[in-house]
Amino acid sequence: MAQKKLYAGAKLNEIRSKLGLTQKVFAAKLGVSLPYLNQMENNHRPISTSVVLALAQEFGLDVTELSSGDTERLVSDMREALADPIFSGTPPLADLRLVASNAPALTRAFLELHSAYRRTQERLISLDAALGQDSARMARTPWEEVRDFFHYIDNYIDAVDRAAEHFAGDDPMAAARAALDDRGIGIRVGEAASLRAYNADARVLNLSARASPATQNFQLLHQVALLTQNDLLEATLDLARFQTEEARAIAKIGMANYFAGAALLPYGRFRAAARETRHDLERLALRFGASIEQVAHRLSTLQRGGDKGVPFFFVRVDQAGTITKRHSAARMQFARFGGACPLWNVHRAFETPGHFLRQLAETPDGERYILLARDVSKSGGAWGEPDRRFAIALGCDVGFAPELVYADGLDTGNPSAFEPIGTSCRICERRNCHQRSLPPLEHSLRVTPDRRGTLPYEIGE
Repeated sequence: MAQKKLYAGAKLNEIRSKLGLTQKVFAAKLGVSLPYLNQMENNHRPISTSVVLALAQEFGLDVTELSSGDTERLVSDMREALADPIFSGTPPLADLRLVASNAPALTRAFLELHSAYRRTQERLISLDAALGQDSARMARTPWEEVRDFFHYIDNYIDAVDRAAEHFAGDDPMAAARAALDDRGIGIRVGEAASLRAYNADARVLNLSARASPATQNFQLLHQVALLTQNDLLEATLDLARFQTEEARAIAKIGMANYFAGAALLPYGRFRAAARETRHDLERLALRFGASIEQVAHRLSTLQRGGDKGVPFFFVRVDQAGTITKRHSAARMQFARFGGACPLWNVHRAFETPGHFLRQLAETPDGERYILLARDVSKSGGAWGEPDRRFAIALGCDVGFAPELVYADGLDTGNPSAFEPIGTSCRICERRNCHQRSLPPLEHSLRVTPDRRGTLPYEIGE
């Protein structure tokens, strides 16, 4: 596969600005002419290999930051938004990449505007009586605002991650119980309706006996985060500048969850164990007393500068195919609206509970991945209580296959071994997909009544 040219003008400009250097001085340190640097910063030329090496040698830059998935995420989100029937056509992919890399703030504003439009249309269709009232304000919902915040920071918060690692020490659960003891807080495990309920007046943390030990540990650490790390969490929330108090409150829960996961699976020890076991989820879960889902989620957050892990993406879906969690440190993108591609193996995981499914997959842009899927259904804990059924998918670029035990025995060198998958039918360009539910809006259609193929229409150019 031909190597893609690296256009990262906005990132290059950001690096120079942080260093406080003029273009002239920066160009000299990189060993290029001033006009050449200007062209790279404006994405008129790709960043050359010599410049990448100079950035690493001269400034100690982690060069993987130049090819961060932020621009590709914005491009994917724009393509999906522009596939809406309200638009008459979609700009060329090169134009979208140019806008996303040079004007990311404008791109996000466009996406917010389109999201507001979609919500308004949904309210009109459902005859929402609250239209025009405060509940129907033209903005992202708090949940979407928080989801996008974590999405665009690669689901890694350095200050919280390092604080959790420092807190955990060699035994995170011992540290957690000691922190509660110091505050005179007791722990009670019983038949509670809630997974976790903290009674501040009685100074008792109630945990549900129906929950698994891994879930109990996680919930205990979550409460410890709220009690011991409040100043850090609030400072981080201040920097995020959420638009509503509801979004801030939801984000605080997310950050407390982040702390709990980072304490249960401390960065350094967990990163080393992941390398040693070649990312064997079951061995890691046993070693750290965590669940399979907790381990998979944590693997997608190992993006600390200077010690990055494999750039995984992680999703969780329900039985309807709706994505309920999504985090990506890889180029892999997910649909913001609707369900995941039905060709992903994650949908088949419900059919084989307790087993891992492997898949080699190729997206329409030619990128190839190794995907891992498993159901993570959760019992209600008592007769008559409904089970919660979910499946998770973890994946990365196929170039990292040697670091994954799950890649053993797969024919990663054979192009025909890769199954075609996509993001959303509206923006997927595959012409003969047998699972296509909607035609791609970027192409014309030909309908021939006397001929029927895989689809009831043919996709034109």
